[in-house]
Amino acid sequence: MSNPESIKRREFIRNTAIGAAALGLSTSAFNSMADPDKKAQDKPKVGLYGITYLAAWYRGNALSPEELIQKSKQLGFDGIEIDGKRPQGNPLDWPTKKCKELKTKAEDQGQEIYAVSANNDFSSPIPEHRECQIVYMKELIRMTSDLGVKPLRVFLGWPGITKHPQLARYDIAHDIWNFTHYQFTPEETWNWCREGLTECCKYAGDYGVTLALQNHKPVINDCWKDVMRMVGEVNSPNLKVCLDAPIMNDKSEENIKAAAKAVGSLQVLTHFGGEFGRNAEGEIIDIQKDHNTVDAQGNLVTENPYPHFVKAMKDIGYTGYFSYELCHPLPIVNGQTVGIDFVDQCAGLACEMMKGLIDKVS
Repeated sequence: MSNPESIKRREFIRNTAIGAAALGLSTSAFNSMADPDKKAQDKPKVGLYGITYLAAWYRGNALSPEELIQKSKQLGFDGIEIDGKRPQGNPLDWPTKKCKELKTKAEDQGQEIYAVSANNDFSSPIPEHRECQIVYMKELIRMTSDLGVKPLRVFLGWPGITKHPQLARYDIAHDIWNFTHYQFTPEETWNWCREGLTECCKYAGDYGVTLALQNHKPVINDCWKDVMRMVGEVNSPNLKVCLDAPIMNDKSEENIKAAAKAVGSLQVLTHFGGEFGRNAEGEIIDIQKDHNTVDAQGNLVTENPYPHFVKAMKDIGYTGYFSYELCHPLPIVNGQTVGIDFVDQCAGLACEMMKGLIDKVS
């Protein structure tokens, strides 16, 4: 026997379709009218990248993936992106059964595990090092699949970080990377990266995972143009793009639009960052000193590419996640690096700001 409510719903959809056709509305416009939830589903979401809470840049303890799920929900995010290293997401620690249990825990909290991020480096001139990276990537691809996640963010080259004795720094690892590569041409390095990425794309296809190449230095120096060059050379259906605004060389509105247009439907993930606070008027502002410049009149100008970027993402039909990350040295107050409370402040305000921008352009 048919449910009366189901009959009423079918009649509503049918009558709406007839009316939409008479008005010359598109199928997508009709779908939004017939299904009130569709518009919300098509809108991008805002997530929390786990690197933010790995205790690399603040004083305090790292959060486990389970704790990260709770933190994400508490701060208003829609889901989490797991970083592929200890103490969070190294695949050695995540057998299939444990991955599936974590996925269920996230769903029970109304949270989505929407991405995993690799910390890989295909660029080494030492074959043994490159092969170790491929083994790591294969296991991480397996873990990503076991979590029921599609995109796995990848680098071409990643120097890494060091932690000594507690807080992280970039310079030591970068110096080692530069010394390792100085005797080789950029094209040689490029070719090693292409070989490693091509092999990993095959493993991604075996597991139903999509690799998302980020526009992150080194190796990628001409930003989105280098990303698109590599995607074209690898030529795999399992390789997409993670275009991030903060690390673009040119953050002008014109370049952001050009980058978005070039990437188009290949865009499957994006990140944003910053240290956030409120001004005297209560508005959310980026308080990170490195993001501040001075104009010709000597006025302080805060660089904010996000309004242009969110609009550009809407224009290409992107409905994935904007993933917040805090992954740089943080302020020192009274001789001490800030604690996790500062991170909570930044992350919560970042979530509020990005959701507001998405609503504005939607």
